Amino acid sequence: MTADTNTATAPDPGTASAATKRTKPSASSPLRRTLGVLTPHLRRHLGLCVFGLIAMLLDVVFRVLEPWPLKIALDAVTQALGAEIAHTVGLGTDLTVTIITAAVATAVIVAGRAAGNYASTIAFAKVGARVATELRSAVFHHVQSLSMRYHARASVGDTAQRLVGDIGRLQEVAVTAGLPLVGNVVTIGVLVGVMAVLDPALTLVIAAAAAGYLLLSMIASPRITRASRATRKGEGALVSSAAEALAAIRVVKSYGLENEVAHGFADGNAQALKAGVRARRLAAALERSTDIMVGVAQAVVLGFGSWQVLHQQMTPGDLVLFLMYLKIAMKPLRDVAKYTGRIARAAASGERIADLLDEPVEIADHPWARPLYRVRGEVWFDRVSARDGHGRPLFDRLGLRIPAGQQVGVLGPSGAGKTTLVSYLLRLAEPDYGRVFIDGIPVTSTTQASLRQQVSVLLQESVLFATTVRENIRFGRLDATDAEVEDAARRAGIDGFLRTLPEGYDTVLGQRGDTLSGGQRQRIALARAIVRRAPIVVLDEATAGLDPVVKAQVVDSLQELTRDRTTIAITHDLAMIAGLDRVLWIEGGRVVEDGTPADLAADPTSRFARWVSAQTEGAR
Repeated sequence: MTADTNTATAPDPGTASAATKRTKPSASSPLRRTLGVLTPHLRRHLGLCVFGLIAMLLDVVFRVLEPWPLKIALDAVTQALGAEIAHTVGLGTDLTVTIITAAVATAVIVAGRAAGNYASTIAFAKVGARVATELRSAVFHHVQSLSMRYHARASVGDTAQRLVGDIGRLQEVAVTAGLPLVGNVVTIGVLVGVMAVLDPALTLVIAAAAAGYLLLSMIASPRITRASRATRKGEGALVSSAAEALAAIRVVKSYGLENEVAHGFADGNAQALKAGVRARRLAAALERSTDIMVGVAQAVVLGFGSWQVLHQQMTPGDLVLFLMYLKIAMKPLRDVAKYTGRIARAAASGERIADLLDEPVEIADHPWARPLYRVRGEVWFDRVSARDGHGRPLFDRLGLRIPAGQQVGVLGPSGAGKTTLVSYLLRLAEPDYGRVFIDGIPVTSTTQASLRQQVSVLLQESVLFATTVRENIRFGRLDATDAEVEDAARRAGIDGFLRTLPEGYDTVLGQRGDTLSGGQRQRIALARAIVRRAPIVVLDEATAGLDPVVKAQVVDSLQELTRDRTTIAITHDLAMIAGLDRVLWIEGGRVVEDGTPADLAADPTSRFARWVSAQTEGAR
């Protein structure tokens, strides 16, 4: 019996999915994109940022004041010894009082500077930790909202590296470089202003050193960013390589591939090392070049300043004051060089995070979307057309109605789009044209959360999480009681086994449930689907890979899940097919056969009949 469910009506271009739309990557600089990522989160902690900046400004004020007691004491002692010095300020008639006052002032200033520095450090550390926590949560939420199209092509290891490593680097740099850099720039500006009042000629030396640093920074920073970007990308690939190898460790050991896998990992490790060393070398070159400029500036100030003291154009205290200001100013300049390298490396991490956040959310709830309640389970695929990941036609105006409560088997050759079709039902993907309805309501008009609450899914790979058995089952419906969880396990035929575990239902499973057999994992996944109590059930090769005895037990348990529910079963299991109301054969983008299993099997020319014959021969 051939299908009559395909409608020849031309699809409405207005129903084209937003999945085909892509946003263009930003052309902004890496640093600007990084600031764009951080700024919204920094605004939420504006009060703490302002407090940190005020404390930092107090630190700057005390830095400027710190050399003055020494200058006054030195000039007072020099004058008391009979030396003729240039006119100066701050000298009292009593040398002892002047020296004591200068000593006490020094202690007070140092204590004040320490308090300001401590307060600003703590404030900025809190801001960095809170922003990193919020940003990591926001990025993780965004990644979860991306479509299966993105996850099919994205590297899990690289995404994890961005979530953990790149955001961690941003936090570290924001605390140790970004915010202190603001304080250092303010310090340099204030000190240059004070020195310009004291001696404009010597200030020109400082200005020349600062200009030289800016020139070097403009040349080096883009190179450091490019090298750091390559480093982070290489580290992401390295994490992916390690995760892939460890996830397939059974295959690796069985085929003796340890050396081959280790060789590939070593190559990636060497490439990441090379890029990392290059970034470090460029940053070190910037720092050392700055040191040379600072040393030259100090030599010029010392020589010219000494000449001015000899000609009574400044006092010894003025020269010491100027040299201390120079030292204080040069330290931030060195730090700026050091921070520039760190910030350039952080900008590469920030750019990777921005790239991830720029990935468009192809499937999102529309503003007019409403929750889906009281579903009977009627499913309708209306003129669905789509292309696969390689751009080849996958569906061509496919039409299909499934009445509520009907149990349908979906068969067809590999690559025919069987799994893709049910992903449209769940809005894990969207067709290029056409629409999908549940009870006459377009799934695009419903909220994704309420839509997916109406569907229980049981996959070939029974995905379990590294938590207790009870919580793994409860993931089917988070408000399920313990009694409901245990009832679902009994109906799935796994309750007896679970009670023999060391902690029963509270036994913590290993990663992906690898401490259990395939049949045991599938039974727990089945219990999770049962406890969901959804009116629509999707089975995607739910019995594939199980031995005959376990498969027969699982098929019996599936009856508990599918009874009186709309069921779409993608399967190549004859035992499951025999109990279904209807079978569909999908090929060439359309439903080419549609009928009961008995009717299609009775037609020797049907694809289904030939498939049944082949399966029977294979079983014999």
